[in-house]
Amino acid sequence: MDQTLLIDEARARSDNIVALRRAIHAEPELGLMTPKTSAKVRAALAHLPLTWREGPSTSGMVATLKGGAGEGRSVLLRGDMDALPMPEETGLAFASTVPGTMHACGHDAHTAMLVGAAELLCARAARLKGEVQFMFQPGEEGFHGARFMLDDGLLDPLPDAAFALHIMPNAPHGIVAGRAGALLAAADMLEITVEGAGGHASMPHQTRDPVPVACEIVTALQTLVTRQFNAHDPVVITVAQIHAGSTHNVIPDRAAIKGTMRSLSREHRERLADAVRLLAVGIAGAHGLTAEVHIEEGFPVTICDAAAVDFGEATARAMFGPSAFMRLPDPIMGAEDFAYVLDKVPGAMFFLGVAPQGDNWASCCGIHSTRMMLDEDALPQGAALLAGLALRFLDEGF
Repeated sequence: MDQTLLIDEARARSDNIVALRRAIHAEPELGLMTPKTSAKVRAALAHLPLTWREGPSTSGMVATLKGGAGEGRSVLLRGDMDALPMPEETGLAFASTVPGTMHACGHDAHTAMLVGAAELLCARAARLKGEVQFMFQPGEEGFHGARFMLDDGLLDPLPDAAFALHIMPNAPHGIVAGRAGALLAAADMLEITVEGAGGHASMPHQTRDPVPVACEIVTALQTLVTRQFNAHDPVVITVAQIHAGSTHNVIPDRAAIKGTMRSLSREHRERLADAVRLLAVGIAGAHGLTAEVHIEEGFPVTICDAAAVDFGEATARAMFGPSAFMRLPDPIMGAEDFAYVLDKVPGAMFFLGVAPQGDNWASCCGIHSTRMMLDEDALPQGAALLAGLALRFLDEGF
């Protein structure tokens, strides 16, 4: 099978894949506009027979490879390009040169692997039937980049299938993992402002103190999670910030609570928002105060098509051996904006373990750590897998 040759060809291109990853890593960019990263991608693929589309809302790009064997299926492969607003403490020779910005989620690797996959597939362009779309997307870290690219029409007409690969630094080297159904959670931002009436700390009876009311709301939110929602369709509320007051002897007028709400189904996402509003307003009212609840919707649930996951498992095992794929028993409560694509197109996201071979992978720093590192020897495998998924789908479908 042609797919079995992909890993050898990807390893032969390893130096280029790694060099691109390091160049992107050294110059991380945030948000919806990543012009330096986009330019590196365009330069790396300039010699290939690709057509390009860009939109007004982001620096995202879609490169299309038309097969030389006529009309057929279409498949999309996605790599994200943006970094995180955090310092880097890896000590790597190619560490970030941009203060307070780091590729701590592996998007540099995702982009480099997708470029590698484009190289592998372009080498087979003459025999491909159908087309491959390579989606280079900024703004994954909370900026809804995939949604903007969809709204800009960059994926029109929609492909027949879509795949993405995400590295996992604290997972065994080379293992490919996934699951059918909910893979990652919906994530919404929560902000509750409790309004009272401040005064002197020695006379709390003459005030309407928002601080204990805010604390009561925080505690009640945890009870809400465990008592109103089925544990088999879980939700998570995490309060990450509480702000109130300016000094030790003044009761403030207000207290602010900020956090995140995560859910694994559309039904529970909607119910959770309604329940939080009812709880916060009710507790504040019981104490003679008021509460205002603001919920900013983040990414939806990342739902993987069952047939696409079966397809990915079969592809990974055929390419890398029977032990190459692992079914995840449970969803992960992180979020991912590839969910916007999977909401419209059948497909799946898979994880690739990039812990160094032989290391205790469980002790490796995870994504979003200032010390997150990965074993670059795994990158050719990721490029080969992306290419293999596309190649097999064009040949066979699900």
